[in-house]
Amino acid sequence: MEEALSGLPGVAEATVHLVRVEHSDDVVVAVSPVPERDFQEAALRAHLEDLDWLESVARAHHRVIEALAARTAVLPLRLATVYLDDERVRLMLRARREAFADRLTDLAAQVEWGVKIYVEAAAEAEGPAGPPTDAGLTPGRAYLSQRRAQRNAREDAYRGAEQAAERVEAAARAYAVDRVQHRPQQGELARGPGENVINDAYLVPLRQAEDFRADVMQAAEGLPGVRVEVTGPWAPYSFATLTEAEPLRRATP
Repeated sequence: MEEALSGLPGVAEATVHLVRVEHSDDVVVAVSPVPERDFQEAALRAHLEDLDWLESVARAHHRVIEALAARTAVLPLRLATVYLDDERVRLMLRARREAFADRLTDLAAQVEWGVKIYVEAAAEAEGPAGPPTDAGLTPGRAYLSQRRAQRNAREDAYRGAEQAAERVEAAARAYAVDRVQHRPQQGELARGPGENVINDAYLVPLRQAEDFRADVMQAAEGLPGVRVEVTGPWAPYSFATLTEAEPLRRATP
């Protein structure tokens, strides 16, 4: 795996290296040093509210994971999981190697697909100030007529989103081995048009990955105001995190 990491920068452009424990080479941890000023608890909490900083760190984290995932099964730890030094990483690995090995076996030859469903009723795009569509009505009645049409279009789109979700679930029953339901994205995280109403991740065997994607991409067909977005295939981020992988805390007397 060292070949996969050769010349590949980690977070803050630092060199990535592998940490092992003695007499065991089946599970290793890829780590890189990070600037202390950015990853102390208070500073890190503030940085996690900075989307530009967070995106930069996430891209570096993802770059390393994808390089390793191209060669072997990976178990991504949470973004910004921090240990004081390599020896603390070894302590964690000695204590949790068996749990890691079991989960890596479960995730071998599996990939993650992200599936988002959006409601984007076409009538909303015009807004309440759009041109009246009912000739002969007073401006007030034309406004109310337009608002009613927008409301009906939105209600139809929500029903369509439910139907699209049922189609995605049908595809999942045929291909996926696991599913994680994330919160719908809102605010700055919801960068696409429309309202994100479904935000799920599916774990799919690699040999069936493209078949799953093709079926899901058809889920919004014939459903006006509904959009399905499929992302991936990714390393299995949503299915990999173990609570045991959190940094070990010092025992208190």
